[in-house]
Amino acid sequence: MSHRKKKGRTSLRERLAAFCPEREIFLRSGGKVRFVRISRRAQLSAGTALFAVLIGLGALIATLATMAHDRALLARQGKAVADEANKVDHYRKSVEELAQDLEARQDFMDDLYRTHFGAGEGSLSDRVLGTSDSATKEDTRSESTAKISMAPEAAPLRMIDTRQRRFALLLATAVERRADKAADAIRSFGLNPDSFNRRAARAQGGPFVPWPGEREAMPRELARLASALSRMETLESSLVAIPSGKPTAAPMETSSYGYRRDPFNGHAAFHAGMDFPGRDGQPILAAAKGKVVHVGQRQGYGNVVEVEHGNGLMTRYAHLSGFSSRVGQIVARGDTIARMGSTGRSTGTHLHFEVRLNDRPINPRRFLEARRDVLQVQQIAKARFADINGRS
Repeated sequence: MSHRKKKGRTSLRERLAAFCPEREIFLRSGGKVRFVRISRRAQLSAGTALFAVLIGLGALIATLATMAHDRALLARQGKAVADEANKVDHYRKSVEELAQDLEARQDFMDDLYRTHFGAGEGSLSDRVLGTSDSATKEDTRSESTAKISMAPEAAPLRMIDTRQRRFALLLATAVERRADKAADAIRSFGLNPDSFNRRAARAQGGPFVPWPGEREAMPRELARLASALSRMETLESSLVAIPSGKPTAAPMETSSYGYRRDPFNGHAAFHAGMDFPGRDGQPILAAAKGKVVHVGQRQGYGNVVEVEHGNGLMTRYAHLSGFSSRVGQIVARGDTIARMGSTGRSTGTHLHFEVRLNDRPINPRRFLEARRDVLQVQQIAKARFADINGRS
């Protein structure tokens, strides 16, 4: 056994001796010859040092490669984190923008409600949120809900959006029905409600103020509601201005509208109004809200007061003994504007009352004998305007 170990060590020394024999290197310089002897030990020491350097260099290269890999991995992870952060930031901005749009939309609805119905207790949004939850379960698809459909956290915003849109549709339907009643009431007076709407559409203007939710067009539900409210506003304001109040407390008229025998010469003549008898100085009342545009005399009429009510409607009060109003004065239905008399072409104390449309006389009887349901619709509209004016 020991012999084999000794033989193995000997053979190893022999291999090293054969690989690293002693070497002599001859150098010639300036005609002189020198030689350098490199021993086996020196060669082995140099080889060992070189091998150690190579091992260290390999370890360094491996370390650098590992560090490069780690840096690449960290860079990929950083990019992934940045991408996720961007997604979160985009999501937050989307939710914030939608919340701003919903808030602007709710403010718009509140302003519309206050403008057309007056500011009651609480805001319109409070009333919306107080409605039945069953309304929120309706499948109201919209552009805004599509923006947040991918975000479960945005479910409350989606619910508000749906409730707002559904409420806008419900309110628009109610407003349209109310506007239709006003239109029917106007027709009962022999007037055309569509002409009032056309006249209102022609008389518009003012500075351009963009819709607050400038990132998107006004939702169709709100556009419908705004259109319905505008129509109702025009029709009800026109209805309120229609002269349906009695111009005096006299119980009956002595002469009706239309053709009659002239009381002075007995010839056939056209009577453009209705005559109400009474006592001298009896109060004469405005038949509807309007603006006094004439106080003075007119040929044949004597002392006259004329009141414009809008939409081409005007009432004329004639044969007066005195005036209780002035030009430019705004009067309400039932306000005293003059006193009864017998001035002008008159046979006795009475009021000559005319209703004129675009300066053409029309029969006042249809205004003074309006149906009760028509007067009720008119009174509701009048109460709404009174409430708005009282709260403004």
